[in-house]
Amino acid sequence: MAKIDLTLLKSKFRGSMLGVLTGDCLGHPYEGDELLTSGMKIILQKYFDKLEGPPYKAPAMQFTDDSVMTRSIAQSLIEKRQLDLLDIAKRFVKSYYEEPNRGYGPAVMTVFEKLRANRFSDLFTPAKEQFNGQGSWGNGGAMRITPIALFSHQNIDLLLEMTRKETQLTHTNKIGVDGAILQAIAIRQSLLLNPDNELDVKQFIDDLISQMDTIEFDEEGLGLVEPKPYKIQLSLVKTLISEGEAANAEKVVQKLGTSVAALYSVPTAIYCFLRAQNQIEGIITDNPFRRTIQYAISLGGDTDTIGGMAGALAGAFYGDKIINPAILKHLEASEEFQLLGEKLSDVTLSQ
Repeated sequence: MAKIDLTLLKSKFRGSMLGVLTGDCLGHPYEGDELLTSGMKIILQKYFDKLEGPPYKAPAMQFTDDSVMTRSIAQSLIEKRQLDLLDIAKRFVKSYYEEPNRGYGPAVMTVFEKLRANRFSDLFTPAKEQFNGQGSWGNGGAMRITPIALFSHQNIDLLLEMTRKETQLTHTNKIGVDGAILQAIAIRQSLLLNPDNELDVKQFIDDLISQMDTIEFDEEGLGLVEPKPYKIQLSLVKTLISEGEAANAEKVVQKLGTSVAALYSVPTAIYCFLRAQNQIEGIITDNPFRRTIQYAISLGGDTDTIGGMAGALAGAFYGDKIINPAILKHLEASEEFQLLGEKLSDVTLSQ
């Protein structure tokens, strides 16, 4: 990968943070929907067109827990200039108790309540106790990992270490942790590529598959040759990409999923970003950032999280200059997230 110009790299930091926020805010109203009907997709198209059109007065679109926790991690990294798990845990819990109606799931609410009850003396046991000791396999770690990926992008080993540790504050199941790792690696890859050059989609997927091959290892040391779930999903991403328009939305949802499970949402977000490199039937725009998020939302399911993860990838690849400022004006805290991206780049690039 060629060295990225400093000005472009800072734009990519801002773009990735804004990508999380944009996908979260715009996807939230559709969360939980099944695959959107053709009529709903037309409504979605008109809605995006309106957001990009002449200014109009409307309440700001609210973000969810996805952006709350992303913000907390970014603020901690900027202030502490390193991974401080105690500080992040306290920020998570404080934000939750200040604004509990941001869409937190019951499992993570329980974790935060236990962390407060034990006065943060044990940061990991509350998450380990989830789901009868199996830990959560959800996408809560992946949805908030953007600041970690940006902060540690210069050192892949540091990225893996920081991602594992931070994710385990709430998600200890290997599927959940590996999902966060996959998202972090994909953001890093997007960050280090020049958007002026055509993205080699096949190579992008192959690089992810190669890296996940070493991450999805035999932890028990049993020497068993077992399927590696994220490698399987990424192979499906590669197949669907090669099919182009023949891979309709129904097939994508059936093969990749759109649920809160990390395994059935992180690869989907990566697919949305890569698919949006080209025009998509029913999505009328020349802007690939918008196309990424609009397509992610059109698939239904966990729309805010998948939209946010896909947006983080698109923002990390293109930078914030590609994001229509008219859309940002309708999002809660867009100026704050842009500034967080700027400050995070300053801290990261000065080390």
